[in-house]
Amino acid sequence: MADSAAKTPAPASGMRAITVARLYGSGGGEVARRVAQHLGWQLIDHEVIVRVAHDLGITEEEAEDRDEHTEGFILRALNSMSLMYPSMVENVPPSPSPATRERTYQNALRSVIELAVKEGNAVIVGRGAGSMLIKRRDVLRVLVVAPLEQRIAYVARREGLDEQDARKRIQTKDNDRRRYVQAQYHLEPEDPNHYDMTINTSILSLDAAARLICEGLTYKAERLLVPETELGPVSGMGLYPGEAEDVPAPEQPQNQEAGG
Repeated sequence: MADSAAKTPAPASGMRAITVARLYGSGGGEVARRVAQHLGWQLIDHEVIVRVAHDLGITEEEAEDRDEHTEGFILRALNSMSLMYPSMVENVPPSPSPATRERTYQNALRSVIELAVKEGNAVIVGRGAGSMLIKRRDVLRVLVVAPLEQRIAYVARREGLDEQDARKRIQTKDNDRRRYVQAQYHLEPEDPNHYDMTINTSILSLDAAARLICEGLTYKAERLLVPETELGPVSGMGLYPGEAEDVPAPEQPQNQEAGG
């Protein structure tokens, strides 16, 4: 954003965090960075998985290689969980089952994200955070999307890949993220009903997308104390001023019988 260098106070009293889910190559991570910079909030992105990895006693490279996967990282990285989260594993056997190890990792990740929300002023990228926090009204949940061909161009330029490799990387990352959310939260990560805002960067610039998110944060803050019975598109609406008019269906051509 043009004025992103000057950090501004949070304009939305009561809002604790913003979560940004994204299709790979849509620019969602960069949008989140600009939002955090503009608001002066903490960006919780790559460092979340690294913090958990450090707590588990594994390398950043191993964490990066398995970020947002449902297997692998979970099954291979939990040997030293008791270092930072002894209460979570005090009753875990020395050789826990894969299901136990997965549950332990998810508990650690949840703790990191919930702590960020508790501290407030956090922009959280990925990690299923929007799904994890779906019932919290004090969190703005955003999905950033873009058409596949534009995402291929973005990934190819940003990562120095040719078109074919960029396409494969997008497919792999999108599938990994989709499986992760489906497995952990039983939700479809691209369902717009799970988000307050869905932003398409096919035409909107990344700066414009970031500005929309900041405005959405303010608007949602204004609705925090509204009773649930008064929420939704019906809020403040009355009857139509006149009788609702249905659009007439087009007339169907009549079948003419062949011959006389």
